[in-house]
Amino acid sequence: MSAVVRVADRINALEESATLAMAQKSRELAAKGHKVINLSIGEPDFKTPKHICEAAKDAIDAGFHSYTPVPGIPELRQAIAEKFKRDNNIDWKPENIIVSTGAKHSLANALAATVNKGDEVIIFAPYWVSYSEMVKLAEGTSVILEGAFDNNFKVTPEQLEAAITDKTRVIMFSSPANPTGSVYSRAELEAIAKIVEKHENILVLADEIYEYINFMDEGHFSIGSIESIKDRVITVNGMAKGFAMTGWRIGYIGAAKYIVDAINKLQGQVTSGTNHIAQRASVVAWDDMTAAETMRRAYLIRRDLVVSGLREIPGFKVNVPDGAFYAFPDISDYFGKSDGETTINSSDDFSLYLLAKAHVATVAGSGFGAPNCIRISTAASDEALEEAIERIKKACSELK
Repeated sequence: MSAVVRVADRINALEESATLAMAQKSRELAAKGHKVINLSIGEPDFKTPKHICEAAKDAIDAGFHSYTPVPGIPELRQAIAEKFKRDNNIDWKPENIIVSTGAKHSLANALAATVNKGDEVIIFAPYWVSYSEMVKLAEGTSVILEGAFDNNFKVTPEQLEAAITDKTRVIMFSSPANPTGSVYSRAELEAIAKIVEKHENILVLADEIYEYINFMDEGHFSIGSIESIKDRVITVNGMAKGFAMTGWRIGYIGAAKYIVDAINKLQGQVTSGTNHIAQRASVVAWDDMTAAETMRRAYLIRRDLVVSGLREIPGFKVNVPDGAFYAFPDISDYFGKSDGETTINSSDDFSLYLLAKAHVATVAGSGFGAPNCIRISTAASDEALEEAIERIKKACSELK
């Protein structure tokens, strides 16, 4: 008697992560002996700063090998509270902080703890590929607001106000943004806050994982610092991008205590406390920001290199990212064109064409809610980026 094999409907409803799927394709091509330049993954190509690594070694030697409290070790929650006050002008206590296994985990926890079935979550697009899928898992409904290319892909307050209904529960966005590198200014976030003020049941989920990779003169501004909506803003951040700690898996949330308590309850039943050694190492991260600033400057140089290079390719429309480490060109001019073998009808076709023809891995914009674009990570050496642009340029020249 054979068993009926099936998985849950909620899993069947999920899309595969576009970034991870393209990374896998590039690895498979590289395994066949091709020299692939992988610009699909948003991962710093720098090493974790030395003082953080030393703290991890010290923690191992000191015997910090046990389970940790579900919301994080007290020392790290205190350090994060101090960071919020110093860097973001948000006055949270340790009880307002919860540490999770990466910022992605923090985002998923926040949605699961605040969204009921049928609640609407307004997502500013282009958006990180996992946002809408996390909303699905929380049984919410995604409402996508598309930021215009001419406005550096940013959603306007007028768009937001028009999208709010009596079912709206959460407004979700990143700044600096993945995939566009767009940064919402203080004035823009204050205008958004004015709208949120009118709707007392709406929460804001602000993803600030790229906070320390910001190229704007005015620097980073957190919407959670606006006093009138402070208790309704869930600020998500983590160690991965600014400190090149992707594999350490430390994310955190700053929010009103009732939200943190709800997430603590959820996390206690799913993952419990996060890696002890990684937490101990993270405590000292902010003691020395030299490496973080060095990385930011390197990303700025790379941004200029990539933007300049891509603008030399006919048909590419390229904005200037104000943060993060991505370029997000509009390549729709190539739709309908062919090299005689492959016809480009979508950004998915274009990304696959670049991988096959140029051996450069990018990610189609369709997964980010922007089907006319592709995402190119600039987290690679100058030499690799220059070579990738030359390969892309040559591949594009064959499309007629």
